[in-house]
Amino acid sequence: MTKILMDDKAVLRSLNKIAHQILEQNEGADNLSIIGIRTRGVDLANRIVNIIEDIEKVKILSGCVDITLYRDDFRETVDFPHPKGSEIQFDPKGKKIILVDDVLFTGRTVRSAIDVILDFGRPKSIQLAVLVDRDGRELPIQPDYIGRKVEVRDNEYVQVLTKETDGEDKIMLIKRK
Repeated sequence: MTKILMDDKAVLRSLNKIAHQILEQNEGADNLSIIGIRTRGVDLANRIVNIIEDIEKVKILSGCVDITLYRDDFRETVDFPHPKGSEIQFDPKGKKIILVDDVLFTGRTVRSAIDVILDFGRPKSIQLAVLVDRDGRELPIQPDYIGRKVEVRDNEYVQVLTKETDGEDKIMLIKRK
């Protein structure tokens, strides 16, 4: 069974909401940088960058992180990891970093992404923006900005599709077989 949680219009509204909340919380875009977690977090981060740049008329530094080799469980889940690499072409030192991902679940991906960022430098702060918060934390990590909060049972999972990666924007709640 599949239930559509958000269509393309709802995704766009959520990204606009997140971008506006980021600007409000940070009193504008000064010293702001946005980093997406590969793969779909990068798609969403790029869209948030575009929204903020359109509103503020400034250039936002952005990048992406690949957490493949930083996961504490990657050897259990992947036989042969294929990292695509992290791309942070600026010094994060002193920056207010907005870390963007599609779904927040256990918090392990976010913890790994923070480790990657810290390997590049020590930012002033790291804030977390997610399109979907589905609960189920194993680590004390909470988002600062949320597109939608969803209750998910043990026999369900959230799948996010983005037009950049999948050809369409859609968020679905899928029942495991």
